[in-house]
Amino acid sequence: MARKQSEYLSALLADEGEAAVAPMREAPPERARATTLLGRESALARVASGEVRQVTQLLLDPARVRIWPGNARSYAHLTEDNCRELIDSIIAEGGQKVPAVVRRVEGDPDFDYEVIAGTRRHWSISWLRVHSYPDLHFVAQVAQLDDEAAFRLADLENRARADVSDLERARNYLDALKAHYGNHQTRMAERLKLSKGWLSKMLKVATLPDPVVAAFASPFDVQLKPGYALAQALDDRTAKPAILAEAQVLAAMQAEARERGAPTMPAADVMRRLLAAPKTQSEPVQPIVLTTPYGREMLTVQLVNRQGVTLRLHAGAGLGIDDYIVAVRNALEMLEQQNRGIQR
Repeated sequence: MARKQSEYLSALLADEGEAAVAPMREAPPERARATTLLGRESALARVASGEVRQVTQLLLDPARVRIWPGNARSYAHLTEDNCRELIDSIIAEGGQKVPAVVRRVEGDPDFDYEVIAGTRRHWSISWLRVHSYPDLHFVAQVAQLDDEAAFRLADLENRARADVSDLERARNYLDALKAHYGNHQTRMAERLKLSKGWLSKMLKVATLPDPVVAAFASPFDVQLKPGYALAQALDDRTAKPAILAEAQVLAAMQAEARERGAPTMPAADVMRRLLAAPKTQSEPVQPIVLTTPYGREMLTVQLVNRQGVTLRLHAGAGLGIDDYIVAVRNALEMLEQQNRGIQR
């Protein structure tokens, strides 16, 4: 018998009733042994009946444990930076102190268990084993759960985690609505003990397409309230093309900023530009043609689109380079006033 299980049963026997301990000391050895056997049988019966449940912690190789796809947290977005606090805690405490929850895997030769709750702990232990701590184990408790119960358990843990984004939870809820609740939002809200209105908004945010999400520096930037407004705006068929086009431009800008190591655009600015895109594209714009004091054309704005601005500088206007530079600046400032500038 494992030491922990032995200690566990010993504790159960002690809890059976301290009043019985004193008589056992004075009883004959045969009677004492009988009493001990009766107590052990009683303890085992309590465990078998479900009145008392044993909790066994396992020390696992994280490479033999996969991540359950029904969890909201995106394993791909976990990094050393966003797990740094947990990594430092595991190092300081000499190992993982809070066990994860796993369930057994059947029919997969590569894995023995899958993580229901504790994705960050699994990632951190895996990272530490590669980086100078090869003897660390992934500490976990095994639970017998069906998929719906596993989803509810994972959801309860994720609600308390600030590092699970609204978008991750929203998409997780949408998948669970189909997989576990037959697309019945009321049933799902009751099982999760959530407001039906709040759940409805989360499910709406989950419909944001990937090209729109890519306009943000990170999926964590997509928050519930503005995300819901953006998802509603995409329901307008006339507005959707403009929002998608603007999202493509913003995504390219964010990628370029990351490559250069420059600051990315804040979420509030991204949201403002996406929501304003339909109005900006539908407003009438006035042509821009700059002339010399003598009425000759010197500069024409030929094209303004998401990729940039095309200007034509006319020859024979009788002006110098400095005059053209001033004209270009004036044209760009006029475009900014029309909300068509290259800085938007």
